[in-house]
Amino acid sequence: MQRIRLVALLGTALAVIAGSTMTATTANSAPPPRLRHLEPGGQPKLVEKLPVNVVLVGYQAGQVDPQQLRAGLPASSRPVVRSRLSYGVTEELGLTYQYDYRVTTTSKQYQDRFFAQLSKLARPAALTKFQQDYNAQDRNVRTIDKSVAIDAPTVERWLANNPPPGVDTARNTVFLINWFGRADFKYHVYTKTNEPDPDTGYNFGTQRDSRKIVAWGGTTAKDEEDGLGRTRRVWFHDLSAGPDASSGSWNVDDADLDGDDEADYRIPVAWEYTAGGFRTPSELTGDLAKLVRYVALDLLFTSSPLYPVELPPSTPSDTVNLDSNTYEGWPGVDASTDYIDKKLVVSELSELAWRNRFSYDSQDLPFTGDAKRCYELLLANKSCYPELGYPAFANLFLQNTKELARTQDDQGKVDYELPIFNYAVPPELDTPALGFADDNYQDGTQSYVFNFLNESIISSGYGLTTTIIHETGHHLGLSHPHDGYDSTSGADFGPSGATYFAWLGDYSNTMMSYIDLNWDFSQFDRDNMDRFQTAARNEAANDLAARALAAPRAERAHDELRRADLLLGLAKNALARHDYSAAYALASQTYSVVEEGARQAGVDVDAYIDDTRKATAAERHRAKAHPSGALVDTLEPGGPRSLP
Repeated sequence: MQRIRLVALLGTALAVIAGSTMTATTANSAPPPRLRHLEPGGQPKLVEKLPVNVVLVGYQAGQVDPQQLRAGLPASSRPVVRSRLSYGVTEELGLTYQYDYRVTTTSKQYQDRFFAQLSKLARPAALTKFQQDYNAQDRNVRTIDKSVAIDAPTVERWLANNPPPGVDTARNTVFLINWFGRADFKYHVYTKTNEPDPDTGYNFGTQRDSRKIVAWGGTTAKDEEDGLGRTRRVWFHDLSAGPDASSGSWNVDDADLDGDDEADYRIPVAWEYTAGGFRTPSELTGDLAKLVRYVALDLLFTSSPLYPVELPPSTPSDTVNLDSNTYEGWPGVDASTDYIDKKLVVSELSELAWRNRFSYDSQDLPFTGDAKRCYELLLANKSCYPELGYPAFANLFLQNTKELARTQDDQGKVDYELPIFNYAVPPELDTPALGFADDNYQDGTQSYVFNFLNESIISSGYGLTTTIIHETGHHLGLSHPHDGYDSTSGADFGPSGATYFAWLGDYSNTMMSYIDLNWDFSQFDRDNMDRFQTAARNEAANDLAARALAAPRAERAHDELRRADLLLGLAKNALARHDYSAAYALASQTYSVVEEGARQAGVDVDAYIDDTRKATAAERHRAKAHPSGALVDTLEPGGPRSLP
């Protein structure tokens, strides 16, 4: 939604409130206000009936059973804070999604138009390494002789602008495509090649066969390279494309792909659903249901946040300082200048968390003393403060906590100072990861962002900019599009074992994936973040409302609580019509009005916020060992980001 429309909506909301029949009551005589939407001291109760379009394109009669497909999909879901799960805590957001499925089988006329478009876009291309590896398998049912490449964003745009009758692509839409079996079929892969790394210029889309893809979607209206012009919510998966690297569809011989001694469930290419193939034809519908449930719903459309979106102060943060500190340990290299594009970092994060006002501070630190000692001990898997009982993985967290005062220089100037620590190390020194967003080792709240750079990382195509954006995206709350939470089963899952095919979620236009084809946050990321924040502001308003009602002069807050209740009702209405930015803005306004009422009631709101922050800081210094729930983004050999 355009900002001018949002401002107008807020103005209308306030006019409704101003013109309501609420009357002020005299002190000491007013009964508690009757509230319909605020739940003082309670959890939000936000419900969205969410349309989900599932569009079958190219599947022949009898191949897919729409009724069976629906039966394999969840009726509803409730997202949770995933980092809390490793601490034994299931923390719901107060959001409930009630799915409204609409399964559409496209006509022959529509299919002819679409596949003619694919043929028009197809460009001759050499077989990828993974198509060749498929050919070299013992159990493959076909041999790929030649292939073409098709631009994925162009296909997404065509589908977004040319849906079949009755399908609104402004709502979440999955296109399930199968070209195989038609006379005009061509072996093919999809590509995206127009966003090289901003620091190194390395183009993963052109230089890595592992970045040839079989699915795509989530591009925003105003994406700088491939904007759709209007807000659309499309993700397509082509069963007849590939085989590809990440999802493992190239391998039909081996049960275990990642070496963990567990069979890895993958979605094979279309022609492998045959007698004597990798999977029987009767299993196709169930696989497509798994794809919609675990990838489209759990990972893209209605994901769960990795960390609490309230951020460590646990109260709404409007101003956020990105406090970037670089340990300059690589002789002759100025990493903070040469490998961090500050403007791009702020720009991309501002598009995701659009109501936050981001600032950026940068300082260089010497890679000496405890900083170097704890780093090297981490590489050796030894704790640098063994007396505290923390694991070696906590070395950087502990060392930077010990010395945090030298980096935190915006206290009192912003709502939240987000700690970022970059390590540029000499060529002879390894790195523990590409980056990771750590938690606090006590309750799963996010703590610091760590990013790494050495000669090997640069030669692999990465600077620091994209890693900072990715890891800060985690810190703000986003999960990867290949790991998440399934509300129906209560399982937190990743791309291994029974859900190995979750790697397919990476084939979307999000900074949070591992395929490195773009540096933006997807439409799905933005939708989810707006909904997460709507719930967070609602919960904060509920908490402060309870404090206001318990205050000595509670009656002075009654009018504000009534106004806030109306605003929250408008936020719920906006959520119900899928206007997520308006819902977030109205929930923020709700909190502001409750805060105003709490102050009038005698609540020292500033002290309340300050006490919350002090309690958070105290937690960081408590010597309580617990394994981190952080997701570590690596360049390990054989890992998805290291594939050729």
